[in-house]
This record gives sequence, structure tokens and C-alpha cells, in this order.
Amino acid sequence: MRPSSQPPALLLLPMPPLHGLRILDLSRILAGPWATQLLADLGAEVWKIEKPGTGDDTRAWGPPWLGGEGGESAYFLSCNRGKRSLAIDFTVPAGAALVRALAGKADVLVENFKVGGLARHGLDWPALQALNPRLVYCSITGYGQDGPYAQRAGYDAAIQAQGGLMSLTGVADGEPGAGPQKVGVAVTDLMTGMYAATGILAALRHAQVTGQGQRIDLALLDTQVAALANQALNYLVSGEAPPRLGSAHPNIVPYQTFAAADGYFMLAVGNDSQFRRLCEVIDAPALAADPRFSDNAARVASRTALLTELAPRLAARPMAYWLDRLQAAGVPCAPVHSLAQVFADPQVRARGLRFELNGAHGIPLPQVANPLRLSATPVAYRYAPPALGADTAAVLREVLGYGPETLDRLRIEGAIQFQ
Repeated sequence: MRPSSQPPALLLLPMPPLHGLRILDLSRILAGPWATQLLADLGAEVWKIEKPGTGDDTRAWGPPWLGGEGGESAYFLSCNRGKRSLAIDFTVPAGAALVRALAGKADVLVENFKVGGLARHGLDWPALQALNPRLVYCSITGYGQDGPYAQRAGYDAAIQAQGGLMSLTGVADGEPGAGPQKVGVAVTDLMTGMYAATGILAALRHAQVTGQGQRIDLALLDTQVAALANQALNYLVSGEAPPRLGSAHPNIVPYQTFAAADGYFMLAVGNDSQFRRLCEVIDAPALAADPRFSDNAARVASRTALLTELAPRLAARPMAYWLDRLQAAGVPCAPVHSLAQVFADPQVRARGLRFELNGAHGIPLPQVANPLRLSATPVAYRYAPPALGADTAAVLREVLGYGPETLDRLRIEGAIQFQ
């Protein structure tokens, strides 16, 4: 049995909420793995199917590498904890038969191949539904299972562009550095992963009640358009495309970063009373009485004039000066932190957002905690992100009852790799 990589404090916690749920994970890169890592944190058993020899694409996405060149990439380590790696080549008949056999024992299958890509191996939804009627089959693609773009590959940055997010992100036209920007992390992939986890749990509830699984058709583009949120409705209600505003908010003013004398901080004034208190803190109470700024609608209309008043005042003193006084006055604000400052922050440390698992060869492996805090069934981190093929033999023995001779034959045939 592989040693537990749980922090010691978690060993005696109650059984996690998804204990007993089996997930066959054929996904790679980020959206699918993000969903299955979330479900693994909640107790699901995740069998990560990887190509022998190379594995998930992100194993090669470095530097940086844990333990130096030749180790695991930081990217792979960010989204694959709690899983068991099976190196199976399902492009050969014996490997495809193995995956079908595992699908017969699974509750959920997650995949992100191009539309129709798994059908040639007998691993498509109709084939596996016939084998396992209760199976929940989640397909993640760039553009969905139908429509004129269905056959196109989809990547996060392209979807941020095509789905409108980049048109809203970046420095405003007419200012230095103007132009569309992607967000600094792959937010479309991450949101798609979270939608996938939600859809899987809903489909599992249906299967529990009816005995029937179903297909989940989830597209990165659909997710990104849905996640335009208030900006989508700003456009649909007004008919006017929202402009890029840098860090500013389209519907609330002042709600953006400002330069202090020694750095940047975020000021998030959400209502008129907070604005009045801001004006008192900066010794400019007359601004709150000015008809141009007296309520939020007026401030949005007079955005440039108000920023002209605020910016030089705020730039005159250090950031700590403003943060102390604004927070004392109940005006929402926060420093713009580097990642070093994030992980040194007392609140981040108090919440345990950085922790370590025991990686391969006993190397401590840094991780970022799942943000869910369940009072009765807390998340549990059972396994570190696995080495390629680390669990092939163990899972095939445990789940399918294969013995050493069968495993050796499959390895010779090129269907599997194991350590």
C-alpha cells in the first residue's frame, strides 16, 4: 500500500463526502484535471489515465521543476493531487479494452478530447453508456459537441479572446500600454473545471434517483460567455460594448487601484456612505457634497473628474498610511501583493492556504489548499500528485483483479507502463 500523504492532523477526520465515488479521468492539461482534483479533495477515487512514456502534457510544462530539471513540473503539481496515475495506451486494442473495463467499474468519466476523438477506440459516450448505464460522462471541449466550431481545438487564451474577456481586460484606450490582455491565470479553464464538478455532482444525484447516467457537454466558450456576468448584462441591457478600464469597475466609482507614494493599493468604495468616509480620510469632505460626486451614478458619469481629484491626494502619502486610516474608517481597501507577500500574509498563513505533501522520494511538495471549509466532512489530501504510471499495477489488481502474469503480458504488448 502506498504511504498516506495526508497531513497528520487529517488522519482521524470523518470520512470525506465523496468517499466511494470512482472517477475515470481521461482529461489533460487544466480544465478537466482541475475538476477531478476538486472531487479528489472531497474524497473521490480518481484514476488518471496517462499516455505511457510522456503522460499529461503538463508534465513537460516547465521550468520550474520540483527538485530541479527532470523533476515534476510545477504546473502538473498544481492540479493533480489526490489522483492515482495509470499509464495506459488506449490507442492499442488491449489498452482500449482496459479503459472500457475500468469504465464499467466507474461512476464518472471525464475527458477533453476533440469531438469524436474517442469513438475510434470504443470509448465514446454511446459505447460506454451501453456498458455502464449509470455512468456520468463529462466531455470538456473548446466549443461544445455541436455548432460550426465543434471540431476546433480550444485553449484558454484563445477562449479568453473569443469569449470577450480580453476585450474587457487591460489598459483603457488612449492610455500608455493600452490594449487587450489575458488574465494572469487560465481563468476560463479553471471556471470550466468548477462548472464540470458542479455538473458531475448534479448528474450523480440524477443517477442515484433514476439509475441512469447522462452526458455532460461542457464547452470553454460557453463557460467564458456565461462568466461575463454583469458585463454581459451591461452590454445586453444598454447595447453598448463595455470598454477596458484597467483595474476600474464599470458600474462603481471609485473602485480601482491607486498609486500611493510607495506602491499600489486597491480602493473599493461600494456605496455613498463609504465615499463620504473616504473624503473625510483624505481631508476633502467637500468632494462628497459636490453634485458631480454625491451618489454613485453621478460618480460613474464624472469618473475622470473624480479621479483627477483623488489621484494626487492619494499619491502624496505612503500606502500604509492610507490602509490604516481607510480600514479604520470602514472603507474597503487592500494592498496589491506580490505572490511572496501573498504567502507571507498573516491571514493566508492563519487559514493554512499553503501546505506540504510528501512527494516521491520523500521530497516535500508545496500545495495550495482547497478553499472549501466543510464543518462535518472536511476535505482530505490523501495522495501527492503521482509519478507517471505509479498506480497502474495496483489499480488493475484492486479493481479488475489482474495478476502478475496478466500485467506483464499487457506491458509487453505496449498497453501499459508501471513502476
